[in-house]
Amino acid sequence: MFRADLHFKLPALNPDLPKQLEARIRAKNLFRDGQKILVAVSGGLDSMALLALLDGLAAAHRWKLTVAHFNHRLRGRAGDADERLVRDASKSLRWPVVVGRGDVRAWARRRGLSVEMAARELRHRFLARAAARRGIRLVALAHHADDQVELFFLRLLRGTGSEGLAGMKWINPSPADSKISLVRPLLDQTKSALQIFARAHNLPYAEDASNASLDMPRNRLRLELLPLLRRRYQPALARTILRCMELARAESDFVSEATDRWLSQRRKKPFARLPVAVQRRAVQLQLIQLKQPLDFELIEHLRTRADQPVAASSGHRLVRGADGRVCLREVERRDFHSGSLRLNLGRSRTADFSDVKLCWEIADEPGMKLIRRPHVEQFDADKVGWKVCLRHWQPGDRFQPIGAASGAKLQDLFTNLKVPAAERRRRVVAVTARGRLFWVEGLRMAEDFKLDPKTVRRLKWRWERRGKLDKSGLQL
Repeated sequence: MFRADLHFKLPALNPDLPKQLEARIRAKNLFRDGQKILVAVSGGLDSMALLALLDGLAAAHRWKLTVAHFNHRLRGRAGDADERLVRDASKSLRWPVVVGRGDVRAWARRRGLSVEMAARELRHRFLARAAARRGIRLVALAHHADDQVELFFLRLLRGTGSEGLAGMKWINPSPADSKISLVRPLLDQTKSALQIFARAHNLPYAEDASNASLDMPRNRLRLELLPLLRRRYQPALARTILRCMELARAESDFVSEATDRWLSQRRKKPFARLPVAVQRRAVQLQLIQLKQPLDFELIEHLRTRADQPVAASSGHRLVRGADGRVCLREVERRDFHSGSLRLNLGRSRTADFSDVKLCWEIADEPGMKLIRRPHVEQFDADKVGWKVCLRHWQPGDRFQPIGAASGAKLQDLFTNLKVPAAERRRRVVAVTARGRLFWVEGLRMAEDFKLDPKTVRRLKWRWERRGKLDKSGLQL
């Protein structure tokens, strides 16, 4: 940890960066004079620079700052040292500070999330609660231009549309409380500009050792892919990508506005005659309202097939009418086995469901090397999550076996394998907390949950049926 000035006494500010920041705040109307602002400070370079910059401008704009720090309890003594650094800086600058703590790993297990997503969720909950209790409506975050570039490539590699490629907004509602706004005043500033500012003013800040670990996709992208692209293909990568993101944002906003207008009209233009981009956004927005997971294949199924249901959450299915309206319907279970069993993979190791006995373990075994055994599969544990559900086949269920180019209806897969109709309804399937099938008894594992070079933990899944299934179709 670099800590040059424990008292955090700030000399006269560098004239360039503060002026640029002040101009951007005015142009984007991010803060008004006299407002109260909660500043999220981790102790790292970015957030400490943001705190110093806002402190330097606060008197002229009559801002009332409150510093907020969340200790994730992931880094032991190093995390506690970050907390002390933020407390010391706040005391030296004479701003009040509020500190929160949370057990991120326990929350990840309870919610079935990755550690990274659990940390984000707890952090936003803390910031929203801290702001609301103090009558503050704005939370300043230190995301900068380099973060935007990294996010662009992460989303591009995962597969996303213009809304995802547009990246973070200058200001948007908190995911934990829509009454609280998250403001990112440094989005057009590079990491190098913040580093120069920090060195020029001898700012104390902490270095997170985990930022150098190649186990995390974002770190690999930052340390390996982006330097290669800058060196071999485009030296001005940040400027080029930020321009692309601005274009994507403008086009995404246009599609959103067109979709909102169409959804709000009483006499609508026929759904089939809408531009494809508007059709997709209309389906997407309705899935969000129905609290359903967003998946490209699901959106495309609903967009292109009117009145053809597809499986949704347990006991329900989604269907789009010819008018474009997406609704959730209960499944008719006359010919289908009912019942389900919800599991927390971190709390138990065995389960019995519908004549099937299951055993599993989660092991810290990176990579994709495995030994094939009958009635045993190995999945990427972080892709599956901690919470899963066992149930039987439902109408509209879709499944993409490993090696298949795309998903297909489970009914069609059973038909191709000549699995008898009565037998199909006995098969047990396992779905994630987001309702996605990752295992079907007798079929190969799902493509999206397979081991890959990025795998850190694996879920070893073994099953045994009491009473034999029909032999046909045991392997796809």
